Amino acid sequence: MEDMESALRERVRDVLREHPGSQRAFAEQIGLDATKLSKSLAGTRRFTPAELTRIAETGNVTVNWLINGSDEAETVAAAPQRSAVLARTRDAQEAGRHQQILDAAWHLIAERGYHAVRISDVAKACGISAATIHYHFPGRDDLLTEALRHSVRQAFDRQVAELHSIEDAHERLLRLVELQLPKPGLLRLEWSIWLQVWNESARNPKMGVLHSDSYTRWHDTIARTIREGQQQGVFVTDTDPEDLTVPLTALIDGLGIQVLTDRPGRSVERMRQVLHDHVNRAIVRH
Repeated sequence: MEDMESALRERVRDVLREHPGSQRAFAEQIGLDATKLSKSLAGTRRFTPAELTRIAETGNVTVNWLINGSDEAETVAAAPQRSAVLARTRDAQEAGRHQQILDAAWHLIAERGYHAVRISDVAKACGISAATIHYHFPGRDDLLTEALRHSVRQAFDRQVAELHSIEDAHERLLRLVELQLPKPGLLRLEWSIWLQVWNESARNPKMGVLHSDSYTRWHDTIARTIREGQQQGVFVTDTDPEDLTVPLTALIDGLGIQVLTDRPGRSVERMRQVLHDHVNRAIVRH
């Protein structure tokens, strides 16, 4: 574990070396006290999952690379399929502008809807010209599709950051459940994006591939957690992990839609309780 932490710190240093400006400026950009960043680099404190996610986003890398040394490492969370991988540039200035545009587009899609967002809306949100948007994204569909990939990457990075240090599969599965609750803020916005991806996938083959590959990653992450729990002896072993994964993911999807659409009697708290009850009844070994 210490070797992994040491390698992680060295990769964060690599990010700092590539990023323009001072270490203090980088710390300020990711919302981290400079002293805490120094302590984390020295090994006297650990980076939190949220900090790793912000470092990856600001440094134009993935959390998977920071922790495991590869964008495609198969660890606690299944690596995203190729169609869901966000194209990245190594030029720090261009990467920063690229990221700013995607962030703005992502939020606008989540708040207004996929078809209601125009290039001019994104340009206004970023304080730049439409021509600058087109420099990075030739067409509106290119921008919107990349914004959806951006959402997939955010979710994947957060999962890797949150789960990599949790060895107990039962605890990890419950954390995965928690990461799928449409709580106000980031997670609710992500659910809004997913609802729109589902809708677009029904009529747009290209979007269908993105959805299928992204959902496969999520499904495989649940399945490998259940499989590891069976090996640890904390989950039932008389049922194939796939047969346990399908009803759990379907339950998460259905309850999430009900919460997001404000069905009476459905809340984040109720969704959490139902999912915990299901895990305890159908998956945990007693």
